[in-house]
Amino acid sequence: MRSGTNEPIMSQVPFGSLPDSARVWCFAAEPEPGPRETARLLDAMQAFLEGWTAHRAELVAAFDWWHQRFLLVGLDESQVGASGCSIDALMGRLAALETELGIRLTDSTPIWYRDADDQIRSVARDEFRRLSEEGLVGPDTRVFDLTITDVGTARVNRLERRTAESWHARLL
Repeated sequence: MRSGTNEPIMSQVPFGSLPDSARVWCFAAEPEPGPRETARLLDAMQAFLEGWTAHRAELVAAFDWWHQRFLLVGLDESQVGASGCSIDALMGRLAALETELGIRLTDSTPIWYRDADDQIRSVARDEFRRLSEEGLVGPDTRVFDLTITDVGTARVNRLERRTAESWHARLL
């Protein structure tokens, strides 16, 4: 309960209840975590978000897990905005989980895409260019744009889109 009221603490909410304008951070897991690692990651994120604050104010936040690879953390900044310290806390928690689970989450350099067999892959940018030169990826290749910044963009399936519709097109 909130101090002095009968209102329940609502710092973590279902991802679907966040407004389209909510801020989002996208992280990709490499290698793909197994069931045990996934359960630990999701439990840890739930626990973290339940106590996530900025300047002692509760943050209205949620997370979602897409394709066994992508962790989306959303924050309704119309309630309380993130502070540098609160973002540092999130990144610190993810870094600790990387060590604990033996996966990378905070490396934003790989290009994530679906190959011809519909498998999700990650490669370095220069490798993506090479794959383009070899005709293995192109304008219709589905890529994952981890630079999206709001929940609404994720909702309209703009996290995964054709290379031609994304900043990735300049790598072709």
